[in-house]
Amino acid sequence: MADSEGVSQRSDGEEPVDPLLKAIGKQIKVLRDRAGLTQVQFGQRIGYGVDLVSAVECGRRPPKPPFIDGAERELDAGGLLDAVRDDIERAQYPARFREFVRLEAEALEIHSYSNHVVPGLLQTEDYAQALYRMRRPAFDDEVIEQHVAARMVRHSIFERRPAPVMSFVVEEAVLRRPLGGRAVLQGQQEHLLRSCRNRNVELQVMPIDVEEHAGLVGSLTLLELKDKPKVAYTESQERSTWFTERTDVRAIEARYGTIRAQALTPRESLEFIEKLLGDA
Repeated sequence: MADSEGVSQRSDGEEPVDPLLKAIGKQIKVLRDRAGLTQVQFGQRIGYGVDLVSAVECGRRPPKPPFIDGAERELDAGGLLDAVRDDIERAQYPARFREFVRLEAEALEIHSYSNHVVPGLLQTEDYAQALYRMRRPAFDDEVIEQHVAARMVRHSIFERRPAPVMSFVVEEAVLRRPLGGRAVLQGQQEHLLRSCRNRNVELQVMPIDVEEHAGLVGSLTLLELKDKPKVAYTESQERSTWFTERTDVRAIEARYGTIRAQALTPRESLEFIEKLLGDA
């Protein structure tokens, strides 16, 4: 499933250093050294602690826009860092997920089935925050903030014009499970109703009591691209798989079509969510 985009960990629990972030961090260090500033002095000038400055320079954290603005100003970078803002934004995501984010942002159609959590594009900030706080091995607060921010950035797709066609199928259990608490779940349910009032968005609920289910092999995402073949993406245990061969993509398309046919209709699904909210 394409819902753990902010996550990239080795099996030993250590976070890998991303080559792109490492290169950007080295460039910032060169500029800081040229300006004759220590990490402490630089951090004081731009409003960040020395630990964060060190983490950015070592490639362990992506610099946020205010950090880049401050570095441009205080290090006289001459637009060098401004020129790589897009690269820095993509660096918020693990390498395995960056191509998906890029293609998702330009897709004409996005179709997703999710069996464990609400799809990332439909998550509230509180819901996303709760998911990351449940991660094991645990993330520190700064990493959680980074991942949640990266997830929220993807929501700008709802403002894109022309708007992409989007459909989502979510398991009933996902809509009942109070991850983060009842208030978080209620806020998430209300957000789903608001999101799906957009004419380009359809949400369907897969009932618990269905006797046939084509989605038991796991979650999936299909992307219809402009002037490119359709692609499919799946994720399991933080291992992602791309499908580009037409035979494979067609099989996943057929599976998704069956999943949609087995789920409640979009109208029935919205009524179902409204009922859940009424029963809360």
